[in-house]
Amino acid sequence: MAFFPPIPLIRRNLIVQKLQACGAVSPETAKTLAEAGVVNPNGFRRITVRLVKTGVIKKAAEEKYYID
Repeated sequence: MAFFPPIPLIRRNLIVQKLQACGAVSPETAKTLAEAGVVNPNGFRRITVRLVKTGVIKKAAEEKYYID
């Protein structure tokens, strides 16, 4: 049986941690993933979309995100 690392889970946690660390906690303080320090911010687009759809992160204007 093959082992697949839990990349979506790792990526999810990284995005949340980076947004918290840079203080993106409201629409006014929202940051792009690049500004938050996420490496290759567009590399796993589906994960970001899922985080928004499930309410883990919120989307502000122009690809900026924050933790509610």
